Amino acid sequence: MRILLAYDSLSGNTKMVAEEVEAEFKKSGHAVTSFRVHPDAQYPLETDYDLFILGAWTADLGRTPPDMKDFIAELGMKPPHVAIFGTGETQWSMAYFCGAVDRMATYFESDYPRLKIEQMPNNERDHEAIRNWVAEVLSMREGVVK
Repeated sequence: MRILLAYDSLSGNTKMVAEEVEAEFKKSGHAVTSFRVHPDAQYPLETDYDLFILGAWTADLGRTPPDMKDFIAELGMKPPHVAIFGTGETQWSMAYFCGAVDRMATYFESDYPRLKIEQMPNNERDHEAIRNWVAEVLSMREGVVK
C-alpha cells in the first residue's frame, strides 16, 4: 500500500509520533512518503495514495495549526481514506486537548480511529497506543487494498 504521511510539529512532539507511526507502517511492508509541512515546501501530491495520514499539534484553543491548514488546502481534495493523529496538552483543558485531530477528522469525514498523545510519546503506554492505532488503521484499510 502507498501511504502519504504529512505532519506539522512545533516543538518536536508531533514529529516524534510521526516517526513512530512511519516506522510501524514500514514494518508492515508499506511504502511511506513522509514529510513535515511548511510554507515553502513542494509536496508530492499524487492522488493515487491508498491512505493519507495527517498529524498535527493543536494551536490556539483547539485549532489546527496554519501550516497544516495550508497543506490541506493545497491538497485540493478530500481523499476517501484519511487517518489523523496529533499531540496536545491537557493542561489547556480537555475541551481543547488535541482539538486539531478532531477538527481534521471532522473535515475529512474520517471513519478511522483518532490517535491523541499527551505532549510526546515518552512511556510504554504511548508507544503501545501508537502501535495499536497503526494496526487498527491497517486493519480497516487492508480490507480494501493489499
